[in-house]
Amino acid sequence: MSRMELNKRQDEILEIVKAEGPITGEQIAERLSLTRATIRPDLAILTMAGFLDARPRVGYFYSGKKKEQQLTENMMNMKVRDFQSIPVVVQESLSVYDAITQMFLEDVGTLIVVDDQSRLAGILSRKDLLRTAIGTTELEKIPVHMIMTRMPNISYCRKNETLVQAAKLLIDRQIDALPVVEEADGGLTVIGRLTKTNLTKAFLSLAENHDF
Repeated sequence: MSRMELNKRQDEILEIVKAEGPITGEQIAERLSLTRATIRPDLAILTMAGFLDARPRVGYFYSGKKKEQQLTENMMNMKVRDFQSIPVVVQESLSVYDAITQMFLEDVGTLIVVDDQSRLAGILSRKDLLRTAIGTTELEKIPVHMIMTRMPNISYCRKNETLVQAAKLLIDRQIDALPVVEEADGGLTVIGRLTKTNLTKAFLSLAENHDF
């Protein structure tokens, strides 16, 4: 539906919502001296066309964009900082045995390894620990820094990056989690982690907000 296809009453509804939104259907009807039932079809048309959006117990507000455009824009504006979780961090001197225990206790698939200055030093995955556990029985004697993936071969993201960028990195590198970092003297400080679960929850919330 283009802007020129709207009828006079629909134009009036748009102007009311632009000026006073969010506003309820009852309030819009009152401004037009009509009943709520009379304007219900107009509100449905304007909402389906993407000119208006609605929130339960809030009312209608002007969008001016079709839902597909809104969805794309909202998705591209989702930031890592809004969905990152608390990082599960271990020291690089920790033994492989203790790292396995920590992974099970925290119920995570990736451990972030830091040095004695709390700077990002490495990443431990389930595969790293499993490979080592199969190959030796002296897990208490092996520090994780001997088996971890080291910098600069670590993929990471920053809190102001978009979720789309982070998701692409996870897929391209075929990994389960990204450390969220910020610059610090001598390296990178870990301030969070972003996992596939975080991304799933984020995009699910987006779908729910768009009534899919």
